[in-house]
Amino acid sequence: MGKFLPRDSVFTITGGTGSFGSTMVRHLLSTGAEEVRILSRDEAKQDLMRTQLNDDRLRFYLGDTRDIESLRQAIRGSDYVFHAAALKQVPSAEFFPMEAVKTNVLGSSNVLRQAIEERVKAVVCLSTDKAVYPINAMGMTKGLMEKTAGALAREHQNSGTVISTTRYGNVMFSRGSVIPRFISQIKSGGPVTLTDPKMTRFLMSLNDSVDLVEHAFSNANSGDLFVKKAPAATIGDLAEALIQIFGAKRVETVQIGYRHGEKLFESLLSSEEMRTATDEGDYFRLPLDTRDLNYEIYFEEGDSSSEVLDAYHSHNAQRLEGEELVRLLMQLPEIGAELGS
Repeated sequence: MGKFLPRDSVFTITGGTGSFGSTMVRHLLSTGAEEVRILSRDEAKQDLMRTQLNDDRLRFYLGDTRDIESLRQAIRGSDYVFHAAALKQVPSAEFFPMEAVKTNVLGSSNVLRQAIEERVKAVVCLSTDKAVYPINAMGMTKGLMEKTAGALAREHQNSGTVISTTRYGNVMFSRGSVIPRFISQIKSGGPVTLTDPKMTRFLMSLNDSVDLVEHAFSNANSGDLFVKKAPAATIGDLAEALIQIFGAKRVETVQIGYRHGEKLFESLLSSEEMRTATDEGDYFRLPLDTRDLNYEIYFEEGDSSSEVLDAYHSHNAQRLEGEELVRLLMQLPEIGAELGS
């Protein structure tokens, strides 16, 4: 907010007690929100947030994006909606793919349709690099969420509700991410378990994810998808950097192989998307294809180029290692907390 979003607005965050949601809640409260509404299923996390923040601008709604009635209560009267609720764990979605469909696809459709019905000014959906060239159920359902957002934006261009999507890579220290697990293993004396030391992943902080969402709210045309440029690192280098930070030089690393649905590297933009994406400095913007099904009328205006561009992925992004990687990690407040600072 501040330079991005107007003060004195009402915000709803689905999945508001998750890693991103909790960070965004604190940010909105610190920058002058009139009211922040949290919709989530976990009453224990809601109670913890209520106690910790102790702010009368917070409103808690116990509900699920699968249930349109609980959404209606949370969204009615809101100016802006952040849609962060999702099933995000890759292995879990592999074993329960229909549960991922119900939350990530149908639940997202419910959020978007309710936002349009309630005349919300803007809604941003949070997606993931796993939606690009997906090989797992989580990525596939997030890809369908993106397609649903685009379809509804195309269908409701004149609704007054701006729909956009943000796509980002691994968020460092988010719930279930690898860094907290590595730190726990290092502190307990090891071994540190690696899927594949050559595996690469994008690295984003929770604050980076907030910046990306604010950029979308501030700059989106309905249907746009935004990517924030990010450095990457190998899993092996990440483990070594954490071992260096926590002073445990003799901790053993053990390779355990790929889990269900994992890739060697992740992509934030496909090679096909790079043809139409625009480079906006720290961000890429992927505009909505607003054509209808009568493709022949667009023939002369269409792009006939057959140029093949590389996808934007964690194997060809800026690579951090050694001291550069240590410096990035040391900027994370969560690392400082783990070190007792």
